[in-house]
Amino acid sequence: MGYESTQANRFMAVMAAYLANFGIPRSGEVLRAVTLSTYEGVPFEKGFGTIISERVADLLILMLIIGIALIFQTDDLLAYLQDQNINPLNTFLIFLSLVGIIILGLNIVRRSNWPPFKKIKKLARGLLEGMKSILNMKQKWAFIFHTVFIWTLYLLMFFVIRLSIPETTDTPAGIIMAAFVVGSFAVSATNGGIGVYPLAVGGVLIFFGVQDHAAEAFGWISWATQTAVVLLFGGLSFILLPLLNSKK
Repeated sequence: MGYESTQANRFMAVMAAYLANFGIPRSGEVLRAVTLSTYEGVPFEKGFGTIISERVADLLILMLIIGIALIFQTDDLLAYLQDQNINPLNTFLIFLSLVGIIILGLNIVRRSNWPPFKKIKKLARGLLEGMKSILNMKQKWAFIFHTVFIWTLYLLMFFVIRLSIPETTDTPAGIIMAAFVVGSFAVSATNGGIGVYPLAVGGVLIFFGVQDHAAEAFGWISWATQTAVVLLFGGLSFILLPLLNSKK
């Protein structure tokens, strides 16, 4: 979009955003856009639009992983969802309903000349420009490669943990991927997965026959290592951002 920003500020904005999500779920995305607006002059709505595009790309990758996990463990995953009283069809219908409500609301705003709605339209145009940036970027394939690379490393982390616990070394790859998917949703829907992530990941493994203590250890190792990294680099970023940008 023609805006320049430093590598240090971009990195610290991301890590500070991860830390903020421990307080209020998904607040980090807003904080990240605010940070780039404050220190780099990137308009908030355009910066936030690019972040939405990133999340859409992340969602597509996660859907791909879910699809692969279903291929490997279709019967077991359906049994697990039934055991948890989760109906995928209801979830899909709720998602479609929300999309319909959003589209209806946008149409009402687009046709209205009410001053507050005019401000919303200006914000929406900036968001749309930011979201379109993913289609117009010069290094589109590099973006796609790094998106896949990041998720690949995230998934491989689970397989490293599998090898670190004797009781899980022989756990099938499909079950590990199922635990990964559930853990990803637990992080997205909560404030950094606090109190939920280890139990959700461990619960999936227990359901598939892994011993209780090993499954719980798996969940806690996965959550604790990620949390330690976020606390360290996120905390440093909160401190260093204003210090390194004091002239701005």
